Amino acid sequence: MATRLNPIDAHVGGRVRLRRQLMGLSQEKLGQRVGLTFQQIQKYERGANRIGAGRLFLIAHALNVPVSFFYEDVGTVTAEEGGDGIDDGFDWLVMDGPEAQTLAFNFSRIQDPRARARVVELARTISDGLAATSPKNALDSDVAP
Repeated sequence: MATRLNPIDAHVGGRVRLRRQLMGLSQEKLGQRVGLTFQQIQKYERGANRIGAGRLFLIAHALNVPVSFFYEDVGTVTAEEGGDGIDDGFDWLVMDGPEAQTLAFNFSRIQDPRARARVVELARTISDGLAATSPKNALDSDVAP
């Protein structure tokens, strides 16, 4: 019988991974900062292992964020899933892709607040436009035959 990941542990681990990558740290380097192996960091980031309070405090310090950072956007546990899932309206799996990580890294390097706002508005406009049409048609309309 496969063990089901706890969605809160997976969310917290995903936030650890996101912040670590935005800082340009390897799993090994983060592990060195908090006295762990890179394999343990991997397990935390996947949500396979739960991060204890003291360890999360050390990780937050190493990543220069408050502990609350890891719980931001956690959403609400849905009654339909019997308290086992998160429904925050966001597909967190998309953050695992290399495009999302590259986008986040490059976005963090934009210094001008107006330029950041324009990038956010561009992403919102594109996602709203794609949501209004079928994904196949939206993508094919810009491609020459």
